[in-house]
Amino acid sequence: MLTIDDLRSLPKVALHDHLDGGLRPATVLELCAEAGHDLPAGTPEELGEWFFQAADSGSLVRYLETFAHTVAAMQSYDNLVRVAREFVLDQAADGVVYAEARWAPEQHLAGGLTLHEAVEAVRDGLAEGMAEAAGEGRPIIARQLLTSMRHATPSLDIAELAVEFRDDSVAGFDIAGAEDGFPPGRFLEAFQFLKRSNMFFTIHAGEAYGLPSIWEAVQVCGADRLGHGVRIVEDITVEDGVARLGRLAAYVRDAQTPLEVSPSSNLQTGIAATLAEHPVELLKDLGFNVTINCDNRLMSATTMSREFARLVETHHWDLDDVEACTVRAMRAAFLHHDQREAMIREVISPAYAAARA
Repeated sequence: MLTIDDLRSLPKVALHDHLDGGLRPATVLELCAEAGHDLPAGTPEELGEWFFQAADSGSLVRYLETFAHTVAAMQSYDNLVRVAREFVLDQAADGVVYAEARWAPEQHLAGGLTLHEAVEAVRDGLAEGMAEAAGEGRPIIARQLLTSMRHATPSLDIAELAVEFRDDSVAGFDIAGAEDGFPPGRFLEAFQFLKRSNMFFTIHAGEAYGLPSIWEAVQVCGADRLGHGVRIVEDITVEDGVARLGRLAAYVRDAQTPLEVSPSSNLQTGIAATLAEHPVELLKDLGFNVTINCDNRLMSATTMSREFARLVETHHWDLDDVEACTVRAMRAAFLHHDQREAMIREVISPAYAAARA
């Protein structure tokens, strides 16, 4: 059986990882103290435990409330640079070779930054992290996804910003936040603009709300990937061991729309009571384009290696399963095709072949 140390040594791909959900507890303490922002705990250990417990409520709304503290730590150029740099270093230390950091620039202007300055700060932090990781012998490619908050008044501002920085560290666009009551079609103008601009985007759908959210994200908005997407299982019935797919589930599977599944986070927001009951194994076995992600490493007290280790323990995933999932994620990355294939050919496949030897 694969151990977490085995998994940490293998290359992995992180597609769904929120920048403001992956801070080091010590960094939150330090930066919030400088900003005069009160926190519910006074040591890194206590604060890390508080984030996990507060997020472990079974409610997406309660889960999202924890971000008030991390966002408060990310309101200056220097702080954004630091958080982005540490994002890269922590991913590289876990064996991640490609990572997309998603975040909402509109939430980081309280200290006087402009949207452009905020994006430049994250760009610079990612670059610093990549250079430092490479110097330590752990090369990684890290890019950012710019996010609009779905409960805000829809606008083109962040989509236009993503296109402006598309050749300068920005890989794509996303909408995030409370899903129920804020359908993706509210941002249809932004998605249409991105399509006309030949820009990739993912949409949070099928996390806290079900099939209508997924249908709208795919069929109305044209999402390239689905953030979570696990509630597609509501369009699948299993009787006497035989699975029957509804029209939407069949379409999503047949189109091989990538699902950015985040098992630990999904349990915290109420997808299932246990990992054994989580639909990830059913979706994988039925041929859906399942990728594995952390969502928010701080709130879920997790890493990519830990997510795979839980699947190894609960669903008996082996090296072939982990490699196949990693290759699927790399092919779903918002990166040029030749770069994706080079990463698979030169980094991922050789490492897994060596692990089998």
